[in-house]
Amino acid sequence: MSFDQIIALTVLVAVVGVLIHGRVRADVVALAGAAVLLLLGVVRPVEVQAAFASPAVIALACLFVIGYAIELSGLLGLLIRQATRLCTRLGEAGLWIVMVLCGAASALLNNTPIVVLAAPVIKDVAESLNRSPKRFLIPLSYITIMGGSCTLIGTSTNLLVNDMARNVGQPVFTLFEITPVGLVIALCGSLWLYFVGARQLGRSVAGDEAEALRRKRAEEARIEAEARRAARRFRLPFNLPRLGEARTNEDGSGDAHLGDVKLYGAADRPFDFKRAMVSLGIFVAVVLAAGLGWIPIAAAAFGGAVALILLRILTAEEAYSGLRPDILLLIAGMVVIGIAIEVTGLGQSGASLLIDVTRPFGPLAALIILYGVTLFATELLSNATVAVLITPVAVALAVSLGVDPRPFLVAVMMAASAAFATPFGYQTNVLVYQLGGYSYMDFVRIGVPLNLVTWVAAMVAIPVFFPF
Repeated sequence: MSFDQIIALTVLVAVVGVLIHGRVRADVVALAGAAVLLLLGVVRPVEVQAAFASPAVIALACLFVIGYAIELSGLLGLLIRQATRLCTRLGEAGLWIVMVLCGAASALLNNTPIVVLAAPVIKDVAESLNRSPKRFLIPLSYITIMGGSCTLIGTSTNLLVNDMARNVGQPVFTLFEITPVGLVIALCGSLWLYFVGARQLGRSVAGDEAEALRRKRAEEARIEAEARRAARRFRLPFNLPRLGEARTNEDGSGDAHLGDVKLYGAADRPFDFKRAMVSLGIFVAVVLAAGLGWIPIAAAAFGGAVALILLRILTAEEAYSGLRPDILLLIAGMVVIGIAIEVTGLGQSGASLLIDVTRPFGPLAALIILYGVTLFATELLSNATVAVLITPVAVALAVSLGVDPRPFLVAVMMAASAAFATPFGYQTNVLVYQLGGYSYMDFVRIGVPLNLVTWVAAMVAIPVFFPF
């Protein structure tokens, strides 16, 4: 191995290790890795500049601003209140209809505010029907995750994979090009949740209360023991936190650091008709311009975000508040690491290892293995990290096999967002984990089979819509 390859591999292993450990913010870890690569000359300043000014970062930043304008207008809150009336009339069926509508909205909007608004409604209505909220909150999170995979702008992962593929000479995806595959996966996953998965969770409010009391008595003893150990280790006065107190969960996944239940109380905003209609109109214009291929998504979103400020729908300060710099900087830092993997040849080396394993079985076996590797990695790391690490390998693997890289890129998009098996793999999982009072194993019991169901669905759908 060359010096640059050794440095790139060392930085990669260190970044992955720190992210798994989870004690340091993911964006800080990614930026530190990028800085080391730059200082040691593995990547050039121009490549770092390109990462921070990449179309994915620009598009995401502007889409965050547009989505924030829609949220501030009270439009999402109004829609959720209307959905509440629907649930009241239709009972449990209404809850599932609301969850499907949330999944559809997540195809175009960030799913975090959608879940923040919808989760308390789902919980309250379920309790009023004497149904356990546990039966619905995990499915709500999973359905919005699957909905976000249905379009190029539904999740940052898809935009990032698209940008990384463009960097290695692949044609970009259109806005709705991956929608057929995403819909097949979302349909299969949602049907499994409705008929099988949700039935394995709580059945009644009374049952939930008994389980919660039992869990509290185990949990209180564990928290006290851990708090005492930490106090001794860091020589701090012992102060036991009250069980159930709102806390912020920062675990190392870039998409899963929001766990403060107090956010639910701030979600109900007054409806402003003018602000809502202008924000929605600009968002529709951006989607149409990008979807019809008139303007690149980054340019369309940038124009839409600036228009919101010029029309005084958002102040500059509000626009800055909606940017979510932690995610943007995480992505930029990981793009730099991805560039290092590519320019040093590590991506090609990784592809060679996969080729040696899959060559006797053909491209379909390679696709299945690549999806599985991505699926496993996304449960441990942030979606952005996985996208950056796996995308160059996917392209090199397809080229080496002499087939179109497109189905492999779609597999990375779908698998990198399929964080179902842990409560900390995706931000919406953290939100419902806190609100629903789930255990860690609830996510394992429901998420692992859902991973398998969506994996099979993807392996059927991807070759159909994106032939080798």
